[in-house]
Parts: sequence; C-alpha cells; structure tokens
Amino acid sequence: MRERTQLEQNIAAVREIERDLADNLGLIEMGEAEGEPSIVDEAQAALQTVKALSAKKELESLLSGEADANDCFLEVNAGAGGTEAQDWAEILLRMYTRWAEQHGYKLTLIDESPGEEAGIKSTTLQVSGPNAYGWLKTESGVHRLVRISPFDSAARRHTSFASVTVWPVVDENIEIEILDKDLRVDTYRASGAGGQHINKTDSAVRITHMPTGIVVASQQERSQHQNRAKVMTMLKARLYELELRKREEEVAAFQGEKSEIGWGHQIRSYVMQPYQMVKDLRTGVEKGNAQGVLDGDLDDFLAASLAARVRGNNADA
Repeated sequence: MRERTQLEQNIAAVREIERDLADNLGLIEMGEAEGEPSIVDEAQAALQTVKALSAKKELESLLSGEADANDCFLEVNAGAGGTEAQDWAEILLRMYTRWAEQHGYKLTLIDESPGEEAGIKSTTLQVSGPNAYGWLKTESGVHRLVRISPFDSAARRHTSFASVTVWPVVDENIEIEILDKDLRVDTYRASGAGGQHINKTDSAVRITHMPTGIVVASQQERSQHQNRAKVMTMLKARLYELELRKREEEVAAFQGEKSEIGWGHQIRSYVMQPYQMVKDLRTGVEKGNAQGVLDGDLDDFLAASLAARVRGNNADA
C-alpha cells in the first residue's frame, strides 16, 4: 500500500506538471495574439516554477533503488591519527545531523564511543524519514579533512581521515538467514553519566558476524534484551547492504568499469587551510563555502553523486 500511494503521488505530480505547462504555453500564445505583455510575463514566470518542480521530480525519480525508500543506519569511524581524527569524526557527525534536521528526518543514537581527549572514535545513528537511504547511500566512503589543527601548539596543517558507512533498515518482509553458530556475542557495561545514573549491569551488546567480520553494537536501550534485538536488526541491515553492494560491483564488472562506485574509497576532500574548498572526487562538484557544507549544505553533492551512480548503472542499458 505504501508503494502504491507513492506511485500514485508520483503520477499525479507528473500530470500536474504537464497540465501547468500546457496552460501557461496557452496563456503565452493568447497574450501574444491579443497584445497583452502582462499575461505573457505572468505565464513565463509560472513556467520557471514548473521548471524548478520538474527538476526536483526528475531528481526524486532517481530514488528508485530496491531499498531507497527505507530508513537507514549511518556509522562514522575516526581514522588513524588520534585526537585529530576523532575530532574530525565528530565534525562529520554534526554535519549529517544538521543535514537531517534541515530535511525533517528523525535521528536516533544507537551507539557511540567517545575519544580520549575530544571527538568520537565511532558512532552509529538511525536516520528515519522518506528516502533516507536513497539520499545518503552515496556518502559511504572515506572523507578527508585538511586544516590548521586546533590541537597542535605549533599551528601546523594536518590531514585527517574518517570513514562513513550507510546501510538500509531492512523491512520485516525481507528474510535474511542468520545462524547462531556464526555469531559471537559480547556484553559490556554501557557508557553514560555517573552518580545515580551509572550503569551497573552489562546491558550493552556487541555482535560479530564471523563469516563477514561485520561488527554491530548498541548501548542505548535500557536492557540487554532490547539492545540485542536492536543489534540483530542492524546486522540484518548490514548483510542486506552487503548483498546490494555485491550486485553493484557485479554490474560495474560487467560494464568493464574499474570499481569506482565509491564504496570504501576516498570520496570527498574538505580543505579549510590555506583556502576553503570542498570537492567531491567522484563527480567533481566543488563548493567554496566549506563551513556551509559542514553546517549541513550537502544537497548538491548528494544529487550529483546519486545522478552519477544511476547513469553508471544504466550506461549499457
């Protein structure tokens, strides 16, 4: 029913664009025939609105992948480099949080490992809302930051790396077989506030899927049982995302491409010093307002990488 409703809305939007286009072209013809330039100007202004709407719908039509409509999990991990990399991971987390808030998505913290001095070692969020996975799936990869380090007393320029992984929340109607013998389950005490709120039981759960090496963890629920259920949901999602990735790599190999889908590779460079520039290494999209990007202005990058990915998959269709 959800898919049917979405299809009906998409069809209605296309018909509305067709109708508005025809009506305004008719008004222009009438205005020119009757010598009424005000009517022509008004219709031309309306056509610009139609153009913008059609461009938006064209972009949304690219979100037609198998799991694009689903919610997603977003994981950020600091690279090597200690405090500098951990601070960069936290900046990335803030960037995605700002983007999600600007687009009305709901965020749920699943797991977080804080850095020793500042920043975070790793964190996992659930992003909930229409097409969350479709929009964010191309963000998987390594993100590079170049800046004057606030942790360096000599004020030298440092390069830091952090990785982002995005995978879809799996619908209940998608069956994924997970064998108990393939799982290693660890429990530990969840980190949190001290005092009367200190955690006194091993409620946090970490599960390792031995055949693939995938590790997922949750510490935000109150009980070990709830955290285990959350972790199993995340594991199913990771395994599903792994299958989607294999399919894409098979398509790329069939088309004779050199695996430039972007999974696990450096995808974007954020330069803060000696100049400001954010450049996507896959699409070539650049923005001089690096701080604006770090404040959540990601739409141009997401749209370009999504379009490039769809074009690549359909190159030989």
